[in-house]
Amino acid sequence: MIRRATAADAALLPAIEQAAGASFAAVPGLEWIADDRVLDAEEHAAAIAAGTAWVADDGGLVGFLTATVASDALHIDEIAVLPDRQGAGIGRQLIATAVEEARARGLSAVTLTTFRDVAWNAPFYARLGFVEASDARLVALLAEEAERRLPGRCAMLLTLR
Repeated sequence: MIRRATAADAALLPAIEQAAGASFAAVPGLEWIADDRVLDAEEHAAAIAAGTAWVADDGGLVGFLTATVASDALHIDEIAVLPDRQGAGIGRQLIATAVEEARARGLSAVTLTTFRDVAWNAPFYARLGFVEASDARLVALLAEEAERRLPGRCAMLLTLR
């Protein structure tokens, strides 16, 4: 079940992100991501306080999505699902919830940045209707990511109006 994240969830989310990131250990050139820094509980708490964080709860937390409102879009900052639950539609459900929230707020789009050539990244979002985008805000985000040594990234957009 997808639900809005609560303050009590914040401390549990870094471990989910770390576990999900382990999948990158098998991606040539991106292995380092498996051991990279994840968002800490305080960073998750900020998204929770803003009402832009959701969790997948199946008797315990198995995934989450955090986002921020940027201009006229809901920008997905992070999505993670425990490895043993990946492929079960949880990521799709989390994204659908974020899209519903963006519509309820009257926003025009949902955006994100992701790896272009990682199967569970850009190709996954493309199957959900996202397309590559290059507006100024997203280009600036990609430039920041490039400075943080994140190669092969692209920005994607799902238009709601």
